Amino acid sequence: MKKVHSVDQYISALPQPARDTLASLRQAIRQAAPQAEEGISYNIPAFKCNGMLVWYAAFKNHVGFYPKARAIEVFKTDLAPYKISKGAVQFPLGQPIPLSLVKPIVKFRVRENAGKI
Repeated sequence: MKKVHSVDQYISALPQPARDTLASLRQAIRQAAPQAEEGISYNIPAFKCNGMLVWYAAFKNHVGFYPKARAIEVFKTDLAPYKISKGAVQFPLGQPIPLSLVKPIVKFRVRENAGKI
């Protein structure tokens, strides 16, 4: 993808169903961290709250969600159905994203960045 300057620009450039999927993921992150600032980092959507919080991006066959390594480790059991790496989760495109799991991960990251964990 070419260089983008806003999250709206990033999402609007995507084909369906990725556009709707990322819009719902974006909304879930906003709900979990309403105080977070949204922007672009590494040319993908991101949220900041006392530092970088999470990133997310669309790919051909999956949506990448990047909540950092400690969050992946803490939620490893819940994330078992998905492909994970040290700092990333891959949600298959065309399947619902588990927003009921994304929200607690984002809330964990807010507490972690605030030094409360």
